[in-house]
Amino acid sequence: MQTMRETTAEARAHRDTTEQTIADIARFLQDNFSQRVTAHVAGIEDAKQVGKWCKALNAPRYEAEVRLRTAYQIFKLIEEGENPHTARAWMIGMNPQLEDESPLQAIADGHFKDVMAAARSYLQGDL
Repeated sequence: MQTMRETTAEARAHRDTTEQTIADIARFLQDNFSQRVTAHVAGIEDAKQVGKWCKALNAPRYEAEVRLRTAYQIFKLIEEGENPHTARAWMIGMNPQLEDESPLQAIADGHFKDVMAAARSYLQGDL
């Protein structure tokens, strides 16, 4: 039963991520982590670009969009199993499965599958 709930949570997080515009995702991440942190996760130096993405004045490059969508999807997955406060704390805290990097830093470094595996482990109660 636990696996079915997690699969459903994963499916919902995935669907939500694919249905959101990149402007909505950038705004969500900026609201939850700050403009500067969102820029770091996206792999850009100019944090003001995030504000432009939020207003749909322009769009991030492909690599940045992948990082933003990954961060959003994993946040939504953790939030589904816990709550927004726990999801935010999990995303910014050191994670032993990620060699004590935060999930946000690991996403910025391109370790998407590792972060997803860590999120699944967390939701299963392994950590």
